[in-house]
Amino acid sequence: MALETLQAVVAFGSNLGDSVSLIGAAMDRLEERSLRPLRRSSLWTSTPVDCPADSPVFINAAAILEPLSGESPESLLAFLQRLEVEAGRRPKVVHNESRPLDLDLIAWSGQTRDTPRLILPHPRARERRFVLQPLAELEPGFRLQGGDAPIATLLERLPADALLRVVAPAPIHPRGRLSAQG
Repeated sequence: MALETLQAVVAFGSNLGDSVSLIGAAMDRLEERSLRPLRRSSLWTSTPVDCPADSPVFINAAAILEPLSGESPESLLAFLQRLEVEAGRRPKVVHNESRPLDLDLIAWSGQTRDTPRLILPHPRARERRFVLQPLAELEPGFRLQGGDAPIATLLERLPADALLRVVAPAPIHPRGRLSAQG
């Protein structure tokens, strides 16, 4: 299933500080860049992947937004990177080190990019359960551009993560509906 309107998919991760609050605040800020309420997944714990051995567990989530007119994948990426810095992220010293906030632009309405600054869809999204599981909660039939299967099928192909579980349900939208449903 393809997203029907111009929509962007963002993955959230945090394993330093108050991860739940940091992700919630980042989602609130991201909603300012969306024409409609942000579709927010639940918050999930996950095992750190390709991280230093002593890394704390991650809190992960996904969101789908309908970008404002004039927004581009590159401008949204720049905004996400500013949010990371505002949350206390520092330049990397160690590959995949712990961080207060990690925001990745996963997809942008089926578009592709392959530049030094941005690759779409995100090059490792298909391999990462902690990205796909929250996204499957929002759009189980979603296919990453160039993919042969919906993410629900991709999840079946990935190894299990014993720590992957919901730690906070999708937030209730102010109008009383789960934001993940509309």
